[in-house]
Amino acid sequence: MPSDCLSYRETNYFSPLISDYLDQKEELKQFYNRFPNLENFKAQMEEKKASFTLEKRRILVDVLKTQYQGLELTESVSANLDLLLKEDTFTVTTGHQLNLFTGPLYFLYKIVSTINLASALKKGYPKSDFVPIYWMATEDHDFEEINYFNLKGKKFKWNSTEKAAGSNAVGELNTEGLQEVFELFSAEIGGSKNAEELKRLFKSAYLEHDNLTDATRFLAHELFKDHGLIILDGHNATLKTAFIPYIEKELFEKASHSTSLKTSEKLNELGYGVQVNPREINMFYLHNGLRERIVEQELGFAVHDTTFKWSKEEMQMELNKYPERFSPNVMLRPLYQEVILPNLSYIGGGGELAYWFQLKDMFEVFEVPFPVLLLRNSALIETQKQNEKRKKLDISQAELFLKQHELINRKVRKISNIDIDFSPQKELLVKQFKEMYTLAEQTDASFLGAVKAQEVKQLKGLDNLEHRLLKAQKRKLKDEVSRIADLQNELFPIKSLQERQTNFSEMYLEYGDSLIPTLIEQLDPLELKFKIVSLG
Repeated sequence: MPSDCLSYRETNYFSPLISDYLDQKEELKQFYNRFPNLENFKAQMEEKKASFTLEKRRILVDVLKTQYQGLELTESVSANLDLLLKEDTFTVTTGHQLNLFTGPLYFLYKIVSTINLASALKKGYPKSDFVPIYWMATEDHDFEEINYFNLKGKKFKWNSTEKAAGSNAVGELNTEGLQEVFELFSAEIGGSKNAEELKRLFKSAYLEHDNLTDATRFLAHELFKDHGLIILDGHNATLKTAFIPYIEKELFEKASHSTSLKTSEKLNELGYGVQVNPREINMFYLHNGLRERIVEQELGFAVHDTTFKWSKEEMQMELNKYPERFSPNVMLRPLYQEVILPNLSYIGGGGELAYWFQLKDMFEVFEVPFPVLLLRNSALIETQKQNEKRKKLDISQAELFLKQHELINRKVRKISNIDIDFSPQKELLVKQFKEMYTLAEQTDASFLGAVKAQEVKQLKGLDNLEHRLLKAQKRKLKDEVSRIADLQNELFPIKSLQERQTNFSEMYLEYGDSLIPTLIEQLDPLELKFKIVSLG
């Protein structure tokens, strides 16, 4: 099963911020504590152990066991739940939205990265234990981002009448309306053994559970239950009770705003831009079909665009009585995660790490250890047939990542029996005009402008001739051009990374139960490279 790697910078699909982070550029070191290499986790473990109590562990495990009721626990999941009670057990965490049927393929890569990091840490530090966590973004309300998945170029979309009516956190949505998606999906994938397993997964998850949280938990558990993955829903009154002191600091002192704003300004000054703009209060109020931001008013607090209002004393009472109604936004959710988990590392995509870089100083204000930030694995999966096509077309794996016109131009120039490169002619022309400039300077300086204009005109003429010749050769070699374009379009749907568009079901139809074990075998989260995997 061959595979190859590229640096993330070489792919041209990742931001300068992420590429510079992976290169450990000096100016970025102020935005994180420790770089993700195995040696740095020793200090991270010591720091986290000193700040995380046995009582927090007991609360966490009690909540998790309650959330797992109704699921059949495998030996590895059950063992990991018990391990979390031990002071030398730590977590590594990834988070993701509740995308329909996992959404894009990178959902799998995130969790595989988390499972593999836990395994790597166990090998490096055998006296401790490490548990992979998937944090479900149940309180998110961006329904339009999660209500579909793509399969073979077709979009399967869930139209929820409940969300259309203005529901709040997506995790609370009932699964009504997904029968229609199931029927369309079933008709598309046929009746093979792997197709039947996909139908079982979809039906059991979405047609046999009442809400999106339970459906997503079931699906993720089914996919990764043999690898010890623990799935956590942070929308929980008991867990949020432990977060009350931090919510108080946010509401009454606006603790996150000034520090995260300064950090964001530093990132801007370095030319990286910012992923998220911090608010004065980074909390939502979540209750009865509503998730809206909390704002401060002259006499206390209110919920934006509603009639909810409290004095400061009333807000304190509301918080103590109903902590589950307080929902951290994207700036504070990371803090909540690190408060309730014995966590060492957060594993996320480039966009996620970009906003985590805004948070280090804020964590210091709240006196919570800042985790090691690890870029999740990214990969391109090519079938054996696609790999053979690529080799036959003499396209390197690195060339696949070129823009399509650049790739086609490069290959046409290479396979053409005519030299399409006019560089020698251009060099000769420039040399001739250099002599003309010398002559002009000796006669009449006003003549220089006319010489320059003629040089530009003739160089442009050569460019046009070269372009026309290339275009003619493309027509002549249209079969090769078509095959190159078709292959790249297969591997980069809508000219985007495969992992950002394709649903895992497309791969599962081909590879079945071997898909996830193969990814676990092939993807190394500490390698910090983009992986090209050829599956036979």
